[in-house]
Amino acid sequence: MALRLLLLVSFLLVCTIQVSSDIDLENSHAQIVKGANRRLLQTLDCGGLCKERCSLHSRPNVCTRACGTCCYRCKCVPPGTSGNREVCGKCYTDMTTHNNQTKCP
Repeated sequence: MALRLLLLVSFLLVCTIQVSSDIDLENSHAQIVKGANRRLLQTLDCGGLCKERCSLHSRPNVCTRACGTCCYRCKCVPPGTSGNREVCGKCYTDMTTHNNQTKCP
């Protein structure tokens, strides 16, 4: 009887530890796994970064929408309010609109 009680208590303890560790994993959104190679990638706050990037633009809503698309596809937003596009690499610099104009601000 004592052995069954000890096994039951240890089983419940293991279950509670497992559940509490799962909750900690659900609350940490700093890194996510993407793609077949399962690398950990940092998540970006595209909205906040693009709002800062387009703050001085003459058409901030259009700029923010285009920046959001580029951020989502290229996983990068250049620093500052203009220029520095080469920091994000070929994906950001080579993306164009249907009229062959550069898409990313």
